[in-house]
This record gives sequence, C-alpha cells and structure tokens, in this order.
Amino acid sequence: MAQAPWDAYVEWAIAQGLAPLAAYNLEYRLAGAGAPESARDRLLSVYQGSLNDNVMKLVNFKRAVDELEDGRVLLLGAASFAESLYPHVAFRPVPDIQLWAQSDDLPRLVEFLRQSEFRGDSRVDRVRGAAAVLSDRRTEIAIFTHFLGERVRAHEKGVFERALPVKVYGPSIFRPSHEDAILLLCLDQAKAGYEVPMISFVDLRELLSGASALVGSYSKPVDFERLKQRASEWRIDRALYTSASIVQRLFPELEGAAQSAKPTLRASTQRLLEKWVIAKVVQLGPMRILRGTDRWRRLLAGGS
Repeated sequence: MAQAPWDAYVEWAIAQGLAPLAAYNLEYRLAGAGAPESARDRLLSVYQGSLNDNVMKLVNFKRAVDELEDGRVLLLGAASFAESLYPHVAFRPVPDIQLWAQSDDLPRLVEFLRQSEFRGDSRVDRVRGAAAVLSDRRTEIAIFTHFLGERVRAHEKGVFERALPVKVYGPSIFRPSHEDAILLLCLDQAKAGYEVPMISFVDLRELLSGASALVGSYSKPVDFERLKQRASEWRIDRALYTSASIVQRLFPELEGAAQSAKPTLRASTQRLLEKWVIAKVVQLGPMRILRGTDRWRRLLAGGS
C-alpha cells in the first residue's frame, strides 16, 4: 500500500464523504499501512474536522428544537444516521440537517426555529425540493413537506405514524422506522440520479445489515417482505432493486441481505438497470455522470 496513489485517493475519499472512516481504519486498524505522512495527516485532519463540525451542528440543532412540543417532525439523512448507524459521530459527515414535517406543521416549525435565529437564506439553494431552507450561519436546516409522488402520497401518513422517537432532541423529533428509512434513502438516491457520494451506500449497507456494531433504533433484522411490499405501494420497486444491487456489488459480504431486499422485476428491466445504472455507479474512482439522468430519475422514482 505504500506505493498506492494516495494523493488521488485522499481527494476522492474527501469528496465521497469517506475520509473520516478512511482515517480511522488507516490509523487504528491498519497501523498506517505504510501510507505517506502527508496522506495520513490530511485524512486525520478531516476526521477531526468532521467530529467538531458534526458535534457543533447537532448540539446547535438540539438547542433549537429541544422544547418543540405537540408535533411530530422526522429527522432524516446524515443527521439521523451519524449516531444510529455508526459507532462514532465523526464517522459520518453531516453537511446539513434534513427534516420532514407535514404541510400543516411547516409554518409553526419555521416560526419556532426563527426563535433560535434561524432565517431563510436566499443564497442557500433549495435542497432537492425542500419546502424551506433555514440557516443561522453555522447550521443549515432543510425542511421537506413531501417525499412521495402525488399518486402515492396517501402513504406518507403511515411514515409519520410508524416513526421512532429520538428523545435526545426533545418530544417532537422522530426518525423513520427501519424499513421506511431504507426506502426513503433508496428514493433519495434515485431522485438524485445516483449522483450521490459513496457514503450514502455505506448508510444503506448499515441499514440493510441491521447496524450490528450498535444497539440502537436500526440494530435489528430488516423485515424484507414488509420492505418489498411497501416499495410496491410507494411505486419505487426499481429504486429499491437498483440501490440494493449497488450495495451488493460494492460490499459482497452483504450479498444475502441485499439479495433479500431486491424486489422481483422483469428480466428486461433488470438488464437495463444493470447496464445503464448499476455497472456505472460501482466503478470506483471516476466521476459518475449517468447519461439521461432526468429519464433515470423518472424511471426509478416511479410515483415519487
């Protein structure tokens, strides 16, 4: 490994959200592996930066919502996964806080966050269709009101009903149930045309495997039959199949769980997804730009 292309790898790992995990594994599991000091130092600095940044954002968020009552707001994505899927909060970078609130609750939630000096920022791009993006110049909060398409939107109510409390953030913050978290992540990947950082597939790996390194909300076996049934109801069978197939290719040790998660699709659809999406995403290193991304989004996200 001493002769590996470390400079290129470090840049790639940082861009893919993998640098903190790489730093930990390199230093504490591989004893440096002969890597040059410059690469090790840079990865460690990203690890420390991720730790400081995550703690600042999550503590700041807790202070802002700790007294929010009489509602149910879902914590999504990196902010939910950092402590529910990973043994250390530094391992999973948290670029922003993503929340899902029901439409009727949005004005009250925004007004409540304004009391903690969160304001709308015209310079902040809307995050993949967020209804509102607030910032206090240190932490950005993206609030969504819908994730599923209009044809299947009635199923959103069930996501809120099945949600699990995240007591550390107060009485109104919840996270999606295990199967819902998997489907929402697959849907998010599909809506992005699979142009997502590789850490997103590590998130999915941990969800599918039951987060065995922890004892938490997602540290249990997945109900794969329920998962596939719900994917069919949400009309995102192809997204679930594609995401599970990518994880299966990237992490062969997860073949059993990934195979169990994959819904049955027509052979022609499987071949299409394998050639034009899965095979391209699993090519590590090069920038993944899928031709016809908008078309793939429509195909994979289905009713969403």
